[in-house]
Amino acid sequence: MKNLIRQTSLVGVLIFIFFIRSYGQAEPIHTQYMFNMQPINPAYTGMWEKIGFSTLVRKQWAGIDRSPLTQVFSFHSPTNNRNVGLGLNVANDRYGLENKLSIFGDYAYEIALTPQTRLRLGLKAGFINYKNPLTQYELYPDGEYDPAFGADVDLKFMPNFGLGAFLYEENYYVSLSIPKLLKNDYRANINNYNIETEIQTIYLAAGYVFNFITLNYMAFKPTMLVAATRGLPLQYDLAANVLLNEKFWLGLVLRSGNALSFVSQWIMDNNLRLGFAMDLTYNEIFPYQYGTYEVTLGFDIDFFGRSYIREKYF
Repeated sequence: MKNLIRQTSLVGVLIFIFFIRSYGQAEPIHTQYMFNMQPINPAYTGMWEKIGFSTLVRKQWAGIDRSPLTQVFSFHSPTNNRNVGLGLNVANDRYGLENKLSIFGDYAYEIALTPQTRLRLGLKAGFINYKNPLTQYELYPDGEYDPAFGADVDLKFMPNFGLGAFLYEENYYVSLSIPKLLKNDYRANINNYNIETEIQTIYLAAGYVFNFITLNYMAFKPTMLVAATRGLPLQYDLAANVLLNEKFWLGLVLRSGNALSFVSQWIMDNNLRLGFAMDLTYNEIFPYQYGTYEVTLGFDIDFFGRSYIREKYF
């Protein structure tokens, strides 16, 4: 069994190194990834034995006109087969006049490596709808339309799929995933516009939970997320989160690119969770914006009436 885990880790590292040396454009970043891994890893789907709904709204660089806006809806559920989970992710990204709608279904299957160690394997499949009205862009400062953009980009259906693996026990997890395996080009029917945008990004994430029962059931959860995207510098998040009285998460995230994030989540009861995150980026754009804000809302339904042997720390 140990050899299997070592071989799986080695394959993951080799894939990770390969993507570090490739080229392209990044996917949107979610600061509260440590509470819902499903958007980036289909293997996470349905692992908590409850039907769950989750929404996320992220406004980047508030105060700048038409700055990036991300909206995400996630659904996950176990099935009558305890080893199988199903899910759905709908994401809408806006940046300037550009709009991208993604709809993906998730399938996960769990394998018991030992009585304590579980490995989940996932498949993500769906499509992207992309629209960019190039003819509406105006040149600065005259306000005239750019004659070079003679046609809009309107692509109704671009299929894609991804893979993921999620290894976990009671107090830790290791996640490896590639949400989009196919490379799609967003092209207009003109020669001067061609964006290679739906490209491969590989995510490696891990976390560990330290329980301190004598300190009023406090838990400490350090996490990390490393993203390798084709042609961009390696990106990483290092986070430290504390759970107080099993009701309130507080955390700080250090992100590459001179960014610091504050993360919080309020567990109103066992089924309802409200999260808030704020990012501060200390670079050349800092004086012109008021920060980045992210709000999440999650709700779980105990539809199957199963007994739970694990706390939902990640």
